Amino acid sequence: MILGAFRLALGAIARNTTRAVLTVLGILIGITAVIIVAALADSTSSAVATSIDSMASNALYVWPQPVQASGAKSKFVGRLTENDLHAITREAVSIENGAPFLDTAGQVVYGDKNVATYIVGTTLAYYQIRRFTIARGENWTENDELLKTKVCVLGQTVATNLFGTEDPIGHTIRIGRSPYRVIGLLTPRGSSSFGDDQDDRLMMPAGSFRARVVHMPPGRADQLMFSASSPETVERAKSQISSILRQRHHIAPGSKDDFQMRTQAEMRETTDLIFGTLSLLGIAVAGISLLVGGVGVMNIMLVSVAERTREIGIRMSIGARERDILVQFLVEAVVLTLIGGVLGIVVGSVGAIGIGRALDLQMAPSPKAIAVAVATSLLIGTAFGFLPAWRAAKLDPIAALRVE
Repeated sequence: MILGAFRLALGAIARNTTRAVLTVLGILIGITAVIIVAALADSTSSAVATSIDSMASNALYVWPQPVQASGAKSKFVGRLTENDLHAITREAVSIENGAPFLDTAGQVVYGDKNVATYIVGTTLAYYQIRRFTIARGENWTENDELLKTKVCVLGQTVATNLFGTEDPIGHTIRIGRSPYRVIGLLTPRGSSSFGDDQDDRLMMPAGSFRARVVHMPPGRADQLMFSASSPETVERAKSQISSILRQRHHIAPGSKDDFQMRTQAEMRETTDLIFGTLSLLGIAVAGISLLVGGVGVMNIMLVSVAERTREIGIRMSIGARERDILVQFLVEAVVLTLIGGVLGIVVGSVGAIGIGRALDLQMAPSPKAIAVAVATSLLIGTAFGFLPAWRAAKLDPIAALRVE
């Protein structure tokens, strides 16, 4: 029965080629949109995840969170220091490295040039955690950190804005009232997944930053950064950091932490959730065109039933059952949508690869999206083809034979 209905469907489609092409076009456009949107979402999400992974190594970020302390006079407390950092790196067995982090926006002057940039105060361990490397020159030493030496390392953007094509190594720049000697140039990193320029920065020892750029108590840190010993130990490291800080800050059981913490894995989960939501939204919008295409299939099938009423009457008069007629027109609707689905998969796959090359993204059609496209085509053909098929099956044979 199915094979016979399939042959009849192909014959009917061949007799009305133009109408069939216009019907298939709506499904084709919808499936193409779904394939391209899914491929774009997957490639973008993958690119952002790769960018986050390249920014740091199994990183954990800790920053102070002000909380109100009880007492004769209520006050807000919450701070992190390098002593906290040293205690954590010493006692937390899952921590491989740790560094303080201080930052501010500031002006850097060289000759007649005045450039606004991002100034960072940290220690040598920061380079390992954030995977920064020196392209030219050298980095500061531990002695420079102890003596608060006036040395700095420039990102490529800052170096270009200040020196142009001139070699910055060995030159002296001014930050506020203090002269700093440029001793190194960072390896270019480009933009991060959050859109900021990672090369638009100037880095110096944390002690020098506190003493001359932003005056603050010795050892104070805006943020502490750590790297876990492996991806598997990140959650254990997080728990160890929390326990040590609560003990050092004398936080009573049940009381709120005076710090916040996020891991690199949590950042990835957040971005995956955002891109997953955007992907579903895009696919839902593309699905509207599939719905319109389905309505087009139903409309054409109703017209086809009306045009072939006499044919239906003849088939029923020579022994065709209602079930045969129902299957015939249902299969025809499914064949139409499947043709549109297959063509949509081909066009969508080619489009996804082409867009990926144009945007320099690793875009490829998702097997999951292709499977969804095929299933959707079958579902639309069945759902929107059922009413015309049911109406054809319920025709009165005698009345159908009278139709000219």
